[in-house]
Amino acid sequence: MHHILDLFLCKTTRGHVFLPQNPKTVSMVQELVKEGAVEALKKCFSSRMEFGTAGLRAAMGPGTSCMNDLTIIQTTQVVLITLRSGGVVIGYDARAHPPSGGSSKRFASLAAAVFISRGVPVHLFSDITPTPFVPFTVLHLGLCAGIMVTASHNPKQDNGYKVYWENGAQIVSPHDKGISQSIEENLEPWPESWSTEEALKSPLLKDPYQDIHTQYFKAIQKHCHHRDINKSSKVKIVHTSVHGVGHTFVQSAFKAFDLHPPYAVEEQKDPDPEFPTVKYPNPEEGEGVLTLSFALAEREGATVVLANDPDADRLAVAEKQESGQWRVFSGNELGALLGWWMFRCWEKLNSDAAAVKNVYMLSSTVSSKILRGIALKEGFHFEETLTGFKWMGNRARDLLDQGKTVLFAFEEAIGYMCSSSVLDKDGVSAAAIAGEMISYLATKSSSLSQQLTAIYEEYGYHISKNSYFICHDQDVIHSLFDRLRNYSGQKDSYPTECGRFSISAVRDLTTGYDSNQPSNKAVLPTSRSSQMITFTFSNGGVATMRTSGTEPKIKYYTELCAAPGNSNVTHLKKELDDLVDAIVDNFFEPEKNKLQPKPE
Repeated sequence: MHHILDLFLCKTTRGHVFLPQNPKTVSMVQELVKEGAVEALKKCFSSRMEFGTAGLRAAMGPGTSCMNDLTIIQTTQVVLITLRSGGVVIGYDARAHPPSGGSSKRFASLAAAVFISRGVPVHLFSDITPTPFVPFTVLHLGLCAGIMVTASHNPKQDNGYKVYWENGAQIVSPHDKGISQSIEENLEPWPESWSTEEALKSPLLKDPYQDIHTQYFKAIQKHCHHRDINKSSKVKIVHTSVHGVGHTFVQSAFKAFDLHPPYAVEEQKDPDPEFPTVKYPNPEEGEGVLTLSFALAEREGATVVLANDPDADRLAVAEKQESGQWRVFSGNELGALLGWWMFRCWEKLNSDAAAVKNVYMLSSTVSSKILRGIALKEGFHFEETLTGFKWMGNRARDLLDQGKTVLFAFEEAIGYMCSSSVLDKDGVSAAAIAGEMISYLATKSSSLSQQLTAIYEEYGYHISKNSYFICHDQDVIHSLFDRLRNYSGQKDSYPTECGRFSISAVRDLTTGYDSNQPSNKAVLPTSRSSQMITFTFSNGGVATMRTSGTEPKIKYYTELCAAPGNSNVTHLKKELDDLVDAIVDNFFEPEKNKLQPKPE
């Protein structure tokens, strides 16, 4: 037990001892010691949170593996050391964990204290704010970094720490690796780092809330193209912020577009860190999260539901069908609709036929290839990046710096970047832009579902099916992927078929292998710290299996792409269903590996 207490006392390499200064965290550890809860203590102290895909993301609580005052200070000190000179912006959501005394607001104040203690100007939002406001502020004020304290749609006990660089995009290598390595070498908190009260009185501290609120809604108005239609629209829309920060901001976005305010789901509109009405605060999980929204829509006669996740960087959309059933669009389907809309609006404003050669759209490699289909026919450029908006944001920045127009980027996990004012996913601007698209379609006696069919008829059907298995055992995950790399017992040999489906190509972004390249070397960046293999099938199917950077999941993403004109949707869906079944049975082997399916 004593070595665990030593860890808790945080002995530094120079022999100094420093105690965490949050009495609630201290009390939690003392209770665990008193109870002799060795396993719980080991869980808290035996490893350090990794600075990974989304910065930090972990449960709030004591110890090096959790989000708490000490780990926030240690991380922020290293971010400060890594920065070039200039100011930073800090935002936070409404998460809180009373047992440990941790909350997004407290963590944001501690981060501010660290920067101010070393003379760095801090723009700290005085109230909760959507995640996209932080990257927007970095660009708008020309700052050297941004920090957002949020765990997005994770369970209520979690929190996170997301870092944006001076280019307005999330940090990527080498900055993220540099921060991760430096934390271990800089564990000792500076005495002033705890001084939140002093920091909050400092002349170096500014509140950007009002200015950014004004400037953001002014910036997104350049994507409002049908103000007259919006003003007179009879379409009724329901919005839920799922107990997160989105309510007031989406109301303001609708107002900026002259759209009628959406009906707010009363039980979910105010921030509540307990997320009392939902099992998971994640609209990507579909109908369960939207039950109250559907009930309100039925009462008000609304035909569309918009839902943000708790930090309002994602957007889900559902539409009532003629049958009376609700259709929740997948991230890929909404990507197709918004991509089509963004290009259509751009095209109306640009009569010069040559201008299209300067236009780009992006999506992640596990997302639908529908934008590629639209790009081939319309003449703009389409590029794929690795999974995650940090890659799309940084690629968009590169293209913008070359004078290109980046119209749209999306990922299947209901993330959309409709404006280059924010180089990350943004559920607030996407909600207003979707509201305008819905209002426009209504004037043509069309719906989202009908327009999606029209897109597929014109550019080729793209049918996708994504899901995941839950697995907490890293050894099982490693053996599952190692088996695919050494298939049928042959070393460095991938499968050539899956059930009745023939495999035509394999790309492994963990090892860097790609059978489609002349050198067999993958073009996209590779990472040994995460698992990701993509299989291309002879029937036009593509399937990617990957681990999640923030959750205990093995995810799969499958899509069948048909050429324009092949509109036998029933056959395509059956073919994809059979392919998914074969992948699950042959590659995942859920029974043998004791994998839990996605909860219904």
